[in-house]
Amino acid sequence: MKKRLACLTLALIMSASQVVSVSASREEELRQEQAWTSQQLNATYARINELWSQKQQLESEIAVLDENLVNVMVSIETLENDISNKEVEIIKTKQELSKAVRARDKQYEAMKLRIQYLFEKGGNDAWFQMMLNAEDLSDLLTRAEYTQQLYTQDRESLETYENLVGEVQDLETKYEQEKAELEGMKQEYEAESANLQYEIDVRRSASASAESEIAYAQEMATQYANLIVQQQAEIERLAAERIAAEEEARRQAEAAAAAAAQAAAEEEANQAAAEQTAGTAAEYSEDTSSGENYYGTTDSSSSSSVSYNTSSTGSGAGSSVVDYATQFVGNPYVWGGTSLTNGADCSGFVQSVYANFGVSLPRTSYEQQNAGTEVSYADAQPGDLICYGGHVAIYMGNGQIVHASNSTDGIKISNDATYRTILSVRRLV
Repeated sequence: MKKRLACLTLALIMSASQVVSVSASREEELRQEQAWTSQQLNATYARINELWSQKQQLESEIAVLDENLVNVMVSIETLENDISNKEVEIIKTKQELSKAVRARDKQYEAMKLRIQYLFEKGGNDAWFQMMLNAEDLSDLLTRAEYTQQLYTQDRESLETYENLVGEVQDLETKYEQEKAELEGMKQEYEAESANLQYEIDVRRSASASAESEIAYAQEMATQYANLIVQQQAEIERLAAERIAAEEEARRQAEAAAAAAAQAAAEEEANQAAAEQTAGTAAEYSEDTSSGENYYGTTDSSSSSSVSYNTSSTGSGAGSSVVDYATQFVGNPYVWGGTSLTNGADCSGFVQSVYANFGVSLPRTSYEQQNAGTEVSYADAQPGDLICYGGHVAIYMGNGQIVHASNSTDGIKISNDATYRTILSVRRLV
């Protein structure tokens, strides 16, 4: 009998252990997957920062190139004005050259006519006629000097006009050369402008590509973040199932052990009763007045129970518990933690709060569902435990609870205690 009970107990423990092992294995796989997702999220954020730096660098280079392009365009516009002015000067110079040529030709023709008249009319006798017509030597010399002055003046005028024509031609050539230089500079600036515009277009294209990649990376980061939240929720669910399975395995093991102990006690009691009956058989007597037989008997019984210390050495008032618990709102949620400042999960938070008032509670939310005294939610008072599936909170009154919610919200106050199905309300103080 004892051997069969021991085997049954061992089988129950092994079965529960297998369930816990499978749950823990999947939980560990999820944690590894979550770690990988976190790495990808961090890498994506790093890539976003890198792309932003590249985009800012490109925008800075574009700004410099734009400024240079503006300067080049201003230079081109200035050169165009200079070329236009130079063309006006060339046209003006051409007009002056035409005038100078006409004046030169006119002077030349006039000089030819005077020379021609002098020689054609006078010929070789011109000087002879001048001498004959002269009144005296002084008049002759005067006439000769006048003729020489006239010739010299004509010659000087002709040279002056020739020089003027040359100067105007040189000026025209100079203007043409300056115009050519200006046009060459304009071509160089136009080539530089085209090159700057090309560089700007290349960088704008790269900036647009970086912006598109940033948008894609941000989308991926959002997906990774959402996946981490989903993985965390699944981990918490599996952890709750694992804790429940461990609790169930413990309960079954305790029940099996209690059943085995009770069976052993009953077997020992039966064996003792049989030995006592055999030992007192010789002392059998019959009471003729009552007609009743008496035998020695043995009665045995066993019971097992689990109790929690719910007495408070402090004030014990539920409002005091609430006041104390709300001091830690905003502190982090840490799965498996019991620190009110550095982080706790739901049951660790409740356990640590009540420990301050001398109330000893079990560790898990499933165990805490059996602590204290059951009351209805309608009769709930501040300080009561509100128990959900895999979660526990402290009731504040007016439908509010304070609890270690999750890794995102941490320890917080919720305004609707019935946001989940309430499995039990337990009064501890």
